[in-house]
Parts: sequence; C-alpha cells; structure tokens
Amino acid sequence: MSDHVRYTLKESDLPKAWYNINADMPVPPTPVLHPQTKEPVTPDFLGVLFPMELILQEISTERYIEIPEEVRDIYKLWRPTPLIRARRLEKALDTPAHIYYKNEGTSPVGSHKPNTAIAQAFFNKTAGTKALTTETGAGQWGSALSFAGALFDLPVEVYMVRVSYDQKPYRRIMMETYGGQVYASPSDRTNYGRRLLAENPNNPGSLGIAISEAVEAAVVSNGMKKYSIGSCLGHVLLHQTVIGEEALMQMDKADEYPDVVIGCVGGGSNFAGLAYPFVHKNLKDGQRTRILAVEPTATPSLTKGQYTFDYGDSAQMAPIIKMHTLGHDFVPPPIHAGGLRYHGMAPSLCALYEAGHIEARAVPQLATFEAAMTFARSEG
Repeated sequence: MSDHVRYTLKESDLPKAWYNINADMPVPPTPVLHPQTKEPVTPDFLGVLFPMELILQEISTERYIEIPEEVRDIYKLWRPTPLIRARRLEKALDTPAHIYYKNEGTSPVGSHKPNTAIAQAFFNKTAGTKALTTETGAGQWGSALSFAGALFDLPVEVYMVRVSYDQKPYRRIMMETYGGQVYASPSDRTNYGRRLLAENPNNPGSLGIAISEAVEAAVVSNGMKKYSIGSCLGHVLLHQTVIGEEALMQMDKADEYPDVVIGCVGGGSNFAGLAYPFVHKNLKDGQRTRILAVEPTATPSLTKGQYTFDYGDSAQMAPIIKMHTLGHDFVPPPIHAGGLRYHGMAPSLCALYEAGHIEARAVPQLATFEAAMTFARSEG
C-alpha cells in the first residue's frame, strides 16, 4: 500500500448528515441586523428571501443535521468524491510532506457548488417556492444552481457579473443549457441595476452588485421567488461539510491524520466545507491540526478587511452581518471582478479566525498560477 494514490468510498459511505459548526463555536454568535432598522432580523424578514427550513439551519445548534434522502440520492451522481495522494507533486517539490487533495471537480458542473445548490433547491421546492434568483461571478455557482433547478423543476434567474458575462460565454451557455436565465449585471431588469447603468453604462459589475439585483428581484416578486446564495451564509457552509466528513473517513483509510488543512477562501463555503469537520476535531477531540485559509491579495478580506458589521450587498438591501469586509461598495478591477472576489467573508469563519482557531494568508495571483502549473505538470 506504500504507493497508494486514490482513497475512495462506497455509495453507502456517503455521509447521512451535515456537520453544523454552530454547535461547537467557541464564541457566541453575532446578531444578523435588518438593513434599514439596524435591529436584529426576524424570521418574517428573512422569510422574504429564504424558505423557513434554511432559516432554521442558520440558527440551529444541533451538531449534525440530517441530509434528506432526496438530496443524498442526487449526491450519488458524483459523491463520494475521491481523496488523492499527490505523490508526483511531492516528488516535484522534493518534500517529505504527504500531500492529499479532495477532488470536487467530479460533479456534473465541475465544482463543489452543487453540494449546497441541490440542498437549497430541494428545501425551496418543498416549501412551494416557484423560482429562484441568484448571482454569480465566474459562473460556477450559477451553473450549479441552474443544474439543481433543472432537477427540481425550478426556474433560475442568474445575475452574472458583467465583465464575466462578456469574458466567459461558455459558462453562460452551460447555465442556459440547464435552463437558467442569465443576465449581465448591472442589468436593466432591476431599479438598482438601471441606476448604476445610468451613472456608468460601462460598469464592470461586482458580486456585491449582482447580489443586490438578485435580492431585489426576489423581494419584489410578491413571494413567488426566493433568493439563493452560493457562499458566506451559515446554511451554505453547512451543506458543504459533506466534503470534510468524507475526507475524515478517507484519511482513516490512508491511516494518517493531517497536520495542516489548507483551503482557498473567497466567501467561505469551499474552505469551510473541507475544514469545519477538522475544526470540530480540534475543538472537541483534542486534535491540533493547523487550519489555514488562503485568499487572493486582490480581495484580502480576512487579512486586510475590517472586522465589523456590514451589508452583504452593494445596494444595502440584504441583511447586515458581522464579518471581515472590504466595504459593501467594493468593486475589484475588471480583471478580478469575474471571479469570486466578494467584499466580505462568512461570519462563522471570521469569528473562528478572530478567536485564533483559523489562520489566514493572502497570496498573489501570478504566484498562484505558477504553483498551479507545477501541480498540473506533475499530477496531470
């Protein structure tokens, strides 16, 4: 077994529950505030945007929340995903470290995003939602939600950051193939979008702007549409923990346990999905694994952002949450705007970072590309 590379699980090993970090948070939760009154939000306010089951997941303190059988059945299209020992990369780097990576690229849309898209579409469908609105940067989230919408017969309306809409037509075509209706943001479909276009017809857009348009589209729909988000909020991170729960089992198969868990972080869902089950082991089982979040220097929310209450969107319509933020009016340069360059970070992740349970590091884009080339040339 010394040359073992792939650590796989059977369908029957697919986790039956998501891990909920709320149960083990070492610091008390911060309130979510109403964008106008600045008072703590009520379920009625959140109910305009989300179905009640997702609202309850946001505040639940149960350690494990059952994955509905309908969601698990769809997960089986690509889950469990493999854990890979990167032996060729180890050799290329001439390192004694054992490097493992979880390959989430095996999903139908090529990313980890369907883990929550399927769950959100399911809970919306069972609640009677007629359609979903959302935003997307590079298009991974929009593709995932369009895919999920097709499976549950839910129309999906996607506001795509304008510069990305122009630069990534194939990602837009993927969303449209699954039935998603895709609009360049800022668009002429919302009051906020029209206002921005009147001020600057060449506005490149940002995730904060796209979120504002998607939220507005849901709010003015008289309850017909709900808003769906791909990162940052607690229920999104919860659904992604299927990744880390699988990884724990696979590390057991490898007869090893990680000294360091590293994940890229934009809004928090990818990182938390892998890391939170290992954070649980640190907090409750005495493990001492380093948990390292790596973000781009283009939007260094954790390492450079202010830790404060801020709006989740540019138009100040979404709830106010305490997070590391570059400011809700942040618009990255167009070369970065098409990716996940969000102004803020998941509140639970920020709280863990502030309490010293998570480390963060910002890395420049070109150096990251060079590292990716080393990986590609060694691992294929």
